[in-house]
Amino acid sequence: MTPVPAGLVEAFWEYERALMADDVPTLDRLFADGPTTLRGDAHGLLVGHDQISAFRSSRGGAPQRRIVQTHVQAVDDDHALVIAVTELARGGRGQQTQMWVRTDEGWQVTAAHVSVPAPALDTRIWRVVGDPLVPPLGSGPLDGESVAVKDLYAVQGHRVGAGNPAWLAEARVEPVHARAVELLLEAGASVRGIARTDEFAYSLAGTNAHYGTPPNPKAPLRISGGSTSGSSSAVSLGQASIGLGTDTGGSIRVPAAYQGLFGIRTTHGAASTYALLPLSRSFDAVGWVTRSAELLQQVAEVVLPPTPRNPASDLVSVPGLLSIASDEVATVVDRYAAEHGAMRESWDLSELPGWLSAFQTLQAWEAWQERGAWVAPRLDELGADVRSRFEAAALIDDDRAAAARTVVDAARARIRELVGDRVLVLPSAATVAPLVGAGLDAVRAANMSLTCLAGLGGLPAVSVPRSTPQGLPVGVCLVAGPGRDRDLLQLAIDLD
Repeated sequence: MTPVPAGLVEAFWEYERALMADDVPTLDRLFADGPTTLRGDAHGLLVGHDQISAFRSSRGGAPQRRIVQTHVQAVDDDHALVIAVTELARGGRGQQTQMWVRTDEGWQVTAAHVSVPAPALDTRIWRVVGDPLVPPLGSGPLDGESVAVKDLYAVQGHRVGAGNPAWLAEARVEPVHARAVELLLEAGASVRGIARTDEFAYSLAGTNAHYGTPPNPKAPLRISGGSTSGSSSAVSLGQASIGLGTDTGGSIRVPAAYQGLFGIRTTHGAASTYALLPLSRSFDAVGWVTRSAELLQQVAEVVLPPTPRNPASDLVSVPGLLSIASDEVATVVDRYAAEHGAMRESWDLSELPGWLSAFQTLQAWEAWQERGAWVAPRLDELGADVRSRFEAAALIDDDRAAAARTVVDAARARIRELVGDRVLVLPSAATVAPLVGAGLDAVRAANMSLTCLAGLGGLPAVSVPRSTPQGLPVGVCLVAGPGRDRDLLQLAIDLD
């Protein structure tokens, strides 16, 4: 057996002391510099010293632990594998595997993998879960399916938390199910649990300041997208098959795009919003995400009322809308449109900035009418991003809201005229999912420039998953005239 190389044990313990002290410079020195150094865990793989260093600098330290066992398998005098068994201060055991190499700078790690005990409940995703939380109320087309319910819908016997602990503490126990929840239960589905949302659904990021960012397994270390964040992550992780959510300004379409899911925002007013906590009644729409287009359609047959079918559709793509997205997203969406015979059409988009402004103004005014009385004395109990939106909303008077509504009404008529009997193809989100910790203001503005069209028009929109050459999820959005939800869902199946 090859003896343990000189200096390796000392380097290992120097690393361990630095890790427990969150000594980032020492940790950086002990990991090999260069683009091929690896560090992986259950959340994803970091490739390159720069990514690893950025992760360490932003995480706020590793969980406290002690080393229980170490095993060294020396390859030769300059290479060795070290496996350490760890015991966490919070309980449970983990393992750490490291490949060490002797370099001119001394012993350094070139690859590492860390495992720790999984939490019994990932509170970034779920507020409460069961096995199931609520059993089916009947039998039907959704037998065997499980639902992650966004924490805005009433679930009988539970409170609505709305993504804010102060709201949850004061909330009543709901006496009945929301109608959308009830319909799913009657069709044979069970409720797996109540899933996290951005505060009051007033975000597209999924970065809840109180509960954290739900993981994005399709794009590790990137945000999940919101506000239907927990439901989407639960579906993406396979912890539920249906993620029930809402879409006001893109809160189904953005997480679907970021996580490689199918998602639908239904025609405004088509699905019941009974016992659903509102954000902006002019734009709120029921929606859901799934891992297949077929299940997306099956849910629609349960939740939506019968409507006439109009399956014949021409697809249209608008270069001016594609230009709002990043190049990598625009390329994927443009290719999808071209492959399916979409006609390129130039639209006059000079009014789009004004439409978006009116959308955001009316949405904010309505949000303040709904929540202002409760929020005003509790602004300090909101995350910074949602707080800033409510602070701006408080300044909108009735005259400004009325002017915005006039623009919204005109925009709705114009958008419906432009779409007509066709299907518009555009990006579901303007970029791939941003990295956790990245600035999001510019991304939000670009996203809403795209998502507001269906919101203003009150139109159904289906997000279909595609990916970049690098494997990052992209959403292709199909938008049709009001009431054509089923046509869109069948089209998504036919074109997939």
